[in-house]
Amino acid sequence: MTTATDVHGGVSAARGFPLAAVRGLALALVSLPGAVVCFVTAVVSVALIPVGVGIVTTPYVLRGVRAFADLRRVLAAEWGGVRIPRVYKRLPEDANPWARTFGMLGDPATWRDLLWLLVDMTAGFVTAVLTAALLVYPLEGFVVAAGLWRVLPDPWWYGFVPVSGQATALAAGALALALLLAGHVTAVRLLRAHFLLARAVLAPGAGELAERVRVLTETRRDAVDASAAELRRIERDLHDGAQARLVAVGMDLGTIEALVEKDPARARELLARARQSSAKALTELRELVRGIHPPVLAERGLGDAVRALALRLPVATEVNVSLPGRAEAPVESAVYFAVSEVLANAVKHSGADRIWVDVHHAEGRLRITVTDNGRGGAVVGAGSGLAGVERRLGTFDGVLAVSSPAGGPTLVTVEIPCASS
Repeated sequence: MTTATDVHGGVSAARGFPLAAVRGLALALVSLPGAVVCFVTAVVSVALIPVGVGIVTTPYVLRGVRAFADLRRVLAAEWGGVRIPRVYKRLPEDANPWARTFGMLGDPATWRDLLWLLVDMTAGFVTAVLTAALLVYPLEGFVVAAGLWRVLPDPWWYGFVPVSGQATALAAGALALALLLAGHVTAVRLLRAHFLLARAVLAPGAGELAERVRVLTETRRDAVDASAAELRRIERDLHDGAQARLVAVGMDLGTIEALVEKDPARARELLARARQSSAKALTELRELVRGIHPPVLAERGLGDAVRALALRLPVATEVNVSLPGRAEAPVESAVYFAVSEVLANAVKHSGADRIWVDVHHAEGRLRITVTDNGRGGAVVGAGSGLAGVERRLGTFDGVLAVSSPAGGPTLVTVEIPCASS
């Protein structure tokens, strides 16, 4: 499981340098091929719009680009402490391919994503490689100084030092030491610069305030719609379930009252049926209350509520919780139901036989990651329920990021800014 790291002092410099180098290498291995594939695929798909093929393919391709950008947003927060806002225009769920294609192309965030892909495969790749090179390249210098120069071509250039003997080999070692010291000081900052570069391109510019107002308006409307739908569901469940059973119990009790002296045997049968109906009504009321706000969530907090969810799953689930306190009740409720939906999707659609859940709070944000070893292919808005999770989180300025390549694994990250008391 990924653990949030404070790059400004939470990790010692001695540990931060090699960790930053490894992360820089991982970013370099992902950024160049990933950015090239996403950019070329997007350009080809858009170019095919005039012949009709692009109308169908472009929404799916742009979703992939957004998923790639969302993964970088998550890594920026996890590895660099850099927050990159995610501001995309919402499209109607029932939009046809034509409206969806041109709606996404009309979103400024789409063009920021494409520009970022160009930057990521060039300057972003360079910053990531340099972070790793500051650790790897000095190792070569030390090996050369230790005697490897004897089997290398004469001269062997290490940086600007032509190595042709022991003296120049020692000079190469001194240069390697200087580079290592430079990396010790700059590697973590260089990795952070990689994410700051991404934020400079991906984050909204002058129109950020207008975009923010628009997003808040949409999320407020979604919250109102969700609340109305939830009230209708509660009313329906009460009317069709517990209320109907309690009415039946009342009728049975009336009949029992009339039969208790005339037909005691029949009265006992009705009494047993009334007892069963009352027990079922009580069970339905408990389930209804649990669906509104689970008692374990109110009494014991998010960590234990997620553990209780995991115990009810038919798939082996490991839960890791690191919470210093409790978030506000509305935030805990939103995160609980978001995690519940993500776990339900994993059980129903992924084919996984193992799930890992990590819940922690760091840097003023509550972050939950759900990983499964299933077949992958999860996409927001593909009827999996993740679109509803995204809308629920948007009400609290939260972010949902999904990484689910074909063949798996699937990694879903939920993040909400909140205080912990």
